[in-house]
Amino acid sequence: MLKIAICDDMSVELQRISVITKEYLSIHSLNAEVRDFSHPDVLLTACEQESFHIFLLDMVMPMVSGIELGRSIRRVSTDAQIIYITTEPGFALDAYAVNPLHYLLKPVDKAALFTALDLATQKVNFGEKISVTVKTKAGLRTLSADTVICGEYVRHIAVYTLTPGERVETVTLSGSFGTHIEPLLKDKRFISPHAAFVLNMSFVERLDKEGFTLRGGIFVPVSGKHYTAVRNAYMSYRLGEGCK
Repeated sequence: MLKIAICDDMSVELQRISVITKEYLSIHSLNAEVRDFSHPDVLLTACEQESFHIFLLDMVMPMVSGIELGRSIRRVSTDAQIIYITTEPGFALDAYAVNPLHYLLKPVDKAALFTALDLATQKVNFGEKISVTVKTKAGLRTLSADTVICGEYVRHIAVYTLTPGERVETVTLSGSFGTHIEPLLKDKRFISPHAAFVLNMSFVERLDKEGFTLRGGIFVPVSGKHYTAVRNAYMSYRLGEGCK
């Protein structure tokens, strides 16, 4: 399903853009969800939990500029389509630092917005690429499942090892590690052999009763009481029964 986020601190403008967007979706019979946000921080919090395909962003807001908001979104999603809507044409050049799809002036012309949405929906990639979005000291970051070798829970933070050897540390997790890694476990390459670990079986070089040895010599232990289930899951993966 197509997911669109609209962010504008002016309630009248937010409602107008939302109405036009929903009219576009109705005309084109598109199955979509439109979410309205009056504060960029609320939008960024939502981005930690879900993915949006298209963003319609006000450029000038008193709390966070549209450019900074766009940069934060780009750290989470490199594929999202960003359309800026503003009264300030002078910011257009700065906006292109975040590679937006389009730039529209207020008051929004319906035909112009329809054209921008035509371009955006054509570019949307609906392929379900599994990832996990984490909070680091540098800000939000989305880790593709393809690049995650393993993750470990250490003193209330998650530490991920990525290809080709990069380590990413989260800030203190607000929930459990099990809840945090749920997005990765939707990918059949991933398994949690121990309460404090998750690993990508495509990087496994050896499994014995003590645990997994991964590419680069990384060792991940297996909980003794779960060894049989873990071994069977790994064998099924290697035999092709669990491959994506």
